[in-house]
Amino acid sequence: METPFFTQCLFEFIGTMVLILMGDGVVANNTLKGTKGNNAGWIVITLAWGLAVMSGVLIAGPYSGAHLSPAVTLGFAVAGTFPWAHVAGYIVAQMLGAFCGATLVYLYYKDHFDITDDPATKLGIFCTIPAIENKGRNFFCEVVATMLLIFVILAIGNAENTPAVGMGGLASFPTAMLIVAVGMSLGGTTGYALNPARDLGPRIAHALLPIKGKGSSGWGYSWVPILGPLTGAALAALAYVAVYNF
Repeated sequence: METPFFTQCLFEFIGTMVLILMGDGVVANNTLKGTKGNNAGWIVITLAWGLAVMSGVLIAGPYSGAHLSPAVTLGFAVAGTFPWAHVAGYIVAQMLGAFCGATLVYLYYKDHFDITDDPATKLGIFCTIPAIENKGRNFFCEVVATMLLIFVILAIGNAENTPAVGMGGLASFPTAMLIVAVGMSLGGTTGYALNPARDLGPRIAHALLPIKGKGSSGWGYSWVPILGPLTGAALAALAYVAVYNF
């Protein structure tokens, strides 16, 4: 029985909300003043983001396919494995889920937000900030990292990788490890947004929430983690179709 489209979007919302709650949550735990995980480091952040993706995929996978990202949705549509008519609904659900997940992180860690003075630290919990701002190179980094991500995700779903039983929920683990690997190897320049909803939804939350001493929401940079992943996803899908249909 085919899952109703509203149900698919609902699970995209829930899965993305859980993804951001856990993903932004580990950044908050690592960077906000006075937390038990303060200064735990980059490896903790990348591992937790991978597990956050795995959790979201396990929740949403049976009902929506667990895209949890406009980049994934666009990549699948370009590759011909997802209907274009459903793209807008999925993206709206993902954006709303990301916004709500980031809002929950703020409510959860509010006492620590209040005692943390640095506005950049607070912004970095919600969205990505480049280590060195060079928008052209930052855009290139997001394109390349997302191309790798989407190409491998498409390869994971290839029937030749699981000819007997299919991946099902097991796809969540290699996807999680892929996120960890991309973060550890390619995340050092921009913070590896990879996902426009992951960046834009929480950035909007940062702008709207009454965060003490929050400063700017960094809108001048915000186009990079939106257009970079979308461009990378489209290129990855085209490359995948060209390579696997050769």
